[in-house]
Amino acid sequence: MTDDTLLLIGRETGCRSTYETHADRLREREMADVVRVLTYGSDPVRDLRDDLTAVETERAYVVPASPAHTHETVDEVPRALSYLDADLRYCEPVGRHPAVTRAVRHRAAEHVEPGPDVGLALVGLGNSAGSYSRRMVETHADRLRDEYGAVRACYLLQNPAVECVRYNLPTSQAVVVPVFAAPDDATEQSIPQRLDLDRGGLAYANPLGTHPGVTDALEAGVASARAVDRDGPASFEDALASARAPMAADGEGPGR
Repeated sequence: MTDDTLLLIGRETGCRSTYETHADRLREREMADVVRVLTYGSDPVRDLRDDLTAVETERAYVVPASPAHTHETVDEVPRALSYLDADLRYCEPVGRHPAVTRAVRHRAAEHVEPGPDVGLALVGLGNSAGSYSRRMVETHADRLRDEYGAVRACYLLQNPAVECVRYNLPTSQAVVVPVFAAPDDATEQSIPQRLDLDRGGLAYANPLGTHPGVTDALEAGVASARAVDRDGPASFEDALASARAPMAADGEGPGR
């Protein structure tokens, strides 16, 4: 049995290679005895159950691969973690870390240099049932306001809507950065279509993807979880992991 294991858990978006790149870097930095990537589809509990049951470790650090909490990371993933037989440290998504702001800045600068005549739009998923994604995107927008003539945050699932952003950037140039973990249908299809990129006037950047800033944020998140005094108040994520369990009526209850 290993002393500690780091699990990076994310959705099956067709970009597992993005997660694996971060995992490889974290292995090189010796962040844990074992570093693994686990992915899930439409049913996190069922999809993750066997992999989590097979983990043999004294302590597990679980980091969501999404930049901000989603329904899955708040509800379904914690239920799946009841199959993990270890001292569990469930970590906050790292999307608000300053290293991720550095990644956003670099993604924008790949297309246009910041300045008073340049606008920046940050696109998040948004969530009509919560504000995790909104807070994450607005955190980066606040940090970058001094570098651009105008900075706007917009979303796919709530207002301000992404399709309105080109009318709300009063600058001669503008770049749009999707603040998503990896390329997916949203970044490749939905956002470009809603921005009407064929009209021109907007540069469109890559999502966070394999940017080293994201790896740095993951490293910092695990280091922070290691340093927390477990005798103190439980974090939001600790409370999620300890309170959630699959319902036995669903046939998914832990067999212990």
